[in-house]
Amino acid sequence: MIVAQWPVRFAALAAMAMPILALPPTAALANETPRFAVEVEGGPVWQSLNDAQIPNDATGTRFSVRDLVGSGPWPAGRVYFSWNLSGRRSLRALVAPLSITETGVLERPADFAGAAYQPGVATEGTYRFNSYRVSYRYRVHEGARWNWWIGLTAKIRDAKIELRQGAVTSRKTDFGFVPLLHVAGDWRLAPRWRLGLDADALAGGPGRAEDVALKLAHDPCDRWTIAGGYRMVEGGADVDEVYTFAWLHYAVASATYRF
Repeated sequence: MIVAQWPVRFAALAAMAMPILALPPTAALANETPRFAVEVEGGPVWQSLNDAQIPNDATGTRFSVRDLVGSGPWPAGRVYFSWNLSGRRSLRALVAPLSITETGVLERPADFAGAAYQPGVATEGTYRFNSYRVSYRYRVHEGARWNWWIGLTAKIRDAKIELRQGAVTSRKTDFGFVPLLHVAGDWRLAPRWRLGLDADALAGGPGRAEDVALKLAHDPCDRWTIAGGYRMVEGGADVDEVYTFAWLHYAVASATYRF
């Protein structure tokens, strides 16, 4: 069962974006380069890896969240809002909610977050990974065929893993800040066709985080872009308190409006 709150949250995000998308051309700024853009992206998501051990010591059991809840697919979506500060500098905000709840069975006993769970018994598992980000980026190259941006991203991670087996339940939540590096580029294939790369990532120490997308984009007019492609989100942490690593795969389609 997909968590009921997800469609409600994403519908609310889309509803907030609709008044902006509906602005008439006369509401745009007078200069030739639009100052703002809204991109709405959606599509199915699968997971090929999702391992957890909480706590990350002898009192916790490492188990596969993927084996418990399945590999998917589930619906996923995100909304970007971009602000062009100048010809080269821009800010971009992201809201990307993801929450999944499914029922399965554990293959072996598991001690998780202070509670003991038995194999072969119906067990409800919840995996939540909401991401909120603000990126500052600078266009380092602008050419006839290639454009490149680099920057920094401030990410707020709102994560949770929860198990429920009858009257037994336990959870681990994590709300924290993650700094990331940002790299983006596009290759103009034809006057209105582009291949775009977009990545927020950082690795080092006890963990890593990567969000990388490759999309083919088409500009049917100056204000609209439609695109489709593949997104990968991977990462986790291996520290005393938790061990958790996940690898998610998205088939995505998006629409962008500039004003």
